[in-house]
Amino acid sequence: MTKSTFISRLLGLKSNKPKEDLPTMQERLDALRNLPKLLKLIWETSRWMTITGMILRLITAAVPLTQLYIGKLIIDKIVVLYNAGGGDMNYLWQLIVLELLVVLFSDLLGRILSLLNSLLGDLFSQVTSIRLIKKSAEMDLEFFEDADFYDKIERARRQTNGRVRLMNQMMQQIQDSITIAFLATGLIVFNPWLILVLIVTIIPGFIGENHFNRHTYSLMMSWTPERRMLDYLRYTGVNDRYAKEVKIFGLSDYISDRYEKLSMDYYNENRSLSTRRAIWGTFLAAISSAGYYIAYALIAIQTVNGIITIGDLTFLTGSFSRVRSRLTSILFRFTTIADGALYLKDLFEFFEIEPRIVAQANAKPVPRPIQQGIVFENVGFKYPNTNKWVLRHVSFELPPGEKMALVGENGAGKTTLVKLLARLYDPSEGRILLDGVDLKEYDPKELRKEIGIIFQDFVQYHFTARENIAVGRITALEDQPRIEDAAWKSLAHTVIEKLDDGYEQMLSRRFDNGTNLSGGQWQKIALARAYIRDAQLLILDEPTAALDARSEHEVFQRFTELTRGKSAVLISHRFSTVRMADRILVLENGGVLELGTHEELLDLDGRYAELFNLQAEGYR
Repeated sequence: MTKSTFISRLLGLKSNKPKEDLPTMQERLDALRNLPKLLKLIWETSRWMTITGMILRLITAAVPLTQLYIGKLIIDKIVVLYNAGGGDMNYLWQLIVLELLVVLFSDLLGRILSLLNSLLGDLFSQVTSIRLIKKSAEMDLEFFEDADFYDKIERARRQTNGRVRLMNQMMQQIQDSITIAFLATGLIVFNPWLILVLIVTIIPGFIGENHFNRHTYSLMMSWTPERRMLDYLRYTGVNDRYAKEVKIFGLSDYISDRYEKLSMDYYNENRSLSTRRAIWGTFLAAISSAGYYIAYALIAIQTVNGIITIGDLTFLTGSFSRVRSRLTSILFRFTTIADGALYLKDLFEFFEIEPRIVAQANAKPVPRPIQQGIVFENVGFKYPNTNKWVLRHVSFELPPGEKMALVGENGAGKTTLVKLLARLYDPSEGRILLDGVDLKEYDPKELRKEIGIIFQDFVQYHFTARENIAVGRITALEDQPRIEDAAWKSLAHTVIEKLDDGYEQMLSRRFDNGTNLSGGQWQKIALARAYIRDAQLLILDEPTAALDARSEHEVFQRFTELTRGKSAVLISHRFSTVRMADRILVLENGGVLELGTHEELLDLDGRYAELFNLQAEGYR
C-alpha cells in the first residue's frame, strides 16, 4: 500500500477498502510451526510453573472418567438395593464419600491451575514485553521510518497479551486431549460406534468455524494501519501535549468525527462478519446436537432392552456428552490456535528482524582521545525504497577540537548528516572515517558513547528531573554529583532549584505532584544530557530554539568554554550562534555549497552571506 493510498483512505477519499488475501489451510498449518517456539518461551519464562502445570493437568484429565465410573457404580448399587428392597448401605456410602473427595480434589486442582495460569501468564506477558522493548532498541533508525515496519511492530505489540491467552489455550488443548483419551477408552469398551457418530456430527461445525476464523484473521490484518490511526486519534484527543492546540484550533469535533468514521467503518465490516458467523454457527451447532440425541436415544433403547445397566447408561451418556463437548472444544480451539499461530508469526518475525548496523566480529576500539578527527569522503545517502538523494557528494573534515556549524534551509540534509555522523544510518555511498578508520569498523554502541547528541525534537520523558538528565548516560543515574555538574553546565540548575522537589520533581502533570516546564526550560534539561555523557564529540541540533536571546547567549558562552579541546557540530538558524563556530558548512540540495569561517564566507558573498544579511536586516 502506498503512502498516498493510505492517507486518502484515512481521509475518506477512497471508500472501497481492498481485502487482504485469506490465509490458506496450508499457511495456517505452516503457522503451527510457531507453537514450539511459543512453548520454548513459556518454558524459559518459568520452568517450575510449566512442569507443575503439566503434572496437574495430567491428573485433572483423569478426573472426569473417575467421576463418571464412580457415578455408574453408585447408580448400579442403588438399583440393586432398590430391587432387593434394601440391604447393606456401607458400600454405597463409601462410593458417595469417594465421589465427594474426587469432586473436592478436582476443585482444588482447578484453583491451583487457575492460579498458576494467572501467574505464568502475567510473567510471560512481562518477559515478552521486556524482550519487545529490547528488540526495538536494537533496530536501525530507518526501520522506524517505514510504515510496513510500524504495522509489524504494532501487531507484535498486540500479541504480548494475546499470546498469554494462546498459551492457556494450548495447555487446555493438551489437557482435553488426555481427558478424551481416557473417556474414549470407556466408550470403545462399551460401544465403539459412538465415537464414529460423534466425529461425523462435529465435523460440519469445525469446518464452519475454520472458515470464519480465516476471515477474522484477514480482517484484523488488513485493518492494522487503520487501527494504528485509531490509537493515534484517541491519544491525540486526550493527551496534554496536544490539549492547547486542540482547544485553540477547535479540533475536538474534527478528531472525534474522524475517529467515529474510521471506527464505524471497522465496526460495520466486523458486524457483517460476526452476523454471518452467528447464523451459520447456530445451524451447524444444531447438527451436532441432533447427532448427540440420536446416540442418546440408541443408548436408551439398549438400556430398556436390558443390554446395558442403568449405571452403564449414565456412564455412556455422561462420557459421550463430555467427549462431545471436549472434542468440539478441541476442534474449535484448534482453529483458534491455528489463527493464533498466524498472529504469533508476526511476533516471531519481529524478533527475527536483524539490524544492519551492528558491530563487526573484530571491531576496533574507538580512539580516546581522537587524534586525526572525522572525514566525510564523497558521502551520499537516500532512504530505503526511495530514489531521492538526501545527501550527495558530501566531503569535508572535522579536526579534533573544532566546532563546526551546519547552515542551510529546511530539507538541506543537516539533521541527516549528523545522524550519519552518529552512525544512526550508514551512507548509501562513500564513507565516513574516524582517525582514518571507517565508522563501520567500530562497535556502534561504543562509538555512540563518545558522542553527545541533542536533537531539536528531543524527548520530554515523564520522569523526575534527575532521571531526565541521567538518560544522557543512564549508568550515572545514582551519581548525583555528576548529574548536578551537568545541570550546572547547561544552566538547568536554575530551573531545578525552583522546583518543589528539586531533582526528584516529576516533570509531568500525568502523575501526582508533577509539573510542566516551558520549552526553554526543557532545552536546558536536554542540554544537560549532552554534558553528562563526557563525550568527545557534541552534536547540538537547534539546541536553543526555545531560549530567549539572553539565555541563548549565556548558554553558548558557557558551551564554548566547556567544550575546549572537544569537537562539536551545531545546527542552528540563528547566525548569532553560528558565527561562534570555528568553521561553517553550508548545505544546499543535499550537497556542500560553502565551507569556511564566518569572515571568509562573508567575503565570499555567497549563500551564507545572503542568509546572514537577510537575518541581520530584521534586527536593523
